[in-house]
Amino acid sequence: MAGQSRGSRNNLVVPQATAALQQMKMEAAQELGVQIPQDGYYGNYTSRETGSLGGYITKRLVQLAEQQLSGRSNL
Repeated sequence: MAGQSRGSRNNLVVPQATAALQQMKMEAAQELGVQIPQDGYYGNYTSRETGSLGGYITKRLVQLAEQQLSGRSNL
């Protein structure tokens, strides 16, 4: 899985969200005990590690969206 610096094909719809998404990734990794590689290269990680990190982030983003849609802004 290539990192942002290696030409990732993922384009953010809201580029200003980059810092918030990076912070969320760091928090998720810390909670799951996964060390984020400094160079952004995930090739030495297992599918379980990267999948759990991605799944956790997706779950959290869905929770945030549901809160916004329901009119609740508190986390």
